[in-house]
Amino acid sequence: MARVVMTLGDDISTDTIYPGRFMATVLPTETPMFAFADYAEFNQKVKNKELEPGSVIVAGWNFGCGSSREQAASCLNGPGLVIVARAFARIFLQNSINLGLRTVICPDIEASEGDDLEISETQVVNKTTGKTYAVEPLPKARQAIVDAGGLIPYTRKRLLERE
Repeated sequence: MARVVMTLGDDISTDTIYPGRFMATVLPTETPMFAFADYAEFNQKVKNKELEPGSVIVAGWNFGCGSSREQAASCLNGPGLVIVARAFARIFLQNSINLGLRTVICPDIEASEGDDLEISETQVVNKTTGKTYAVEPLPKARQAIVDAGGLIPYTRKRLLERE
């Protein structure tokens, strides 16, 4: 069971997720401290490590639009967040896959902060409202990268399998 810790609308840009003024910080161990920096209450929860791994951000259409900064995915991956959105911007989605950030495409999702979600490969069940929503699964090759923890661990695993 995963708890919704933040809900957002459409067209959430990478600058909202990881503001450009923090671009000097690029280490995945440090980027989480700037996740949604302009949303003070949420950002403080990230900094204080108050969010359980697997906590969910629910968003609308075009989540991660804007620049190609991979820190926007990195800062969400650090605390182990799951992003459920109606749709993702193409570059953000690929960055998320490459970094192993769990993203769930769920075009009809409806949830509020505090709702409990059960997420599977095929559906999201909002246990609070009792409604079920279909998931658009990632292609198998992309899902394998996420499951491995990102592109580097996936590649390392594949290379070791060849030996």
